[in-house]
Amino acid sequence: MESAIVREKQLKKWNRAWKLHLIEESNPDWLDLAVDFGFEPLAQAGFPPSRE
Repeated sequence: MESAIVREKQLKKWNRAWKLHLIEESNPDWLDLAVDFGFEPLAQAGFPPSRE
């Protein structure tokens, strides 16, 4: 858990474009990963988010 918190603090300092690039490297289709954990899918409106 400690390593997850450290990583979260690192990413918090990144700009939006860098964060979007990181997501798209491992999830280019913007699949809802909550489903893989047994949760209901979130609303898909607005995904992937705009790059503005």
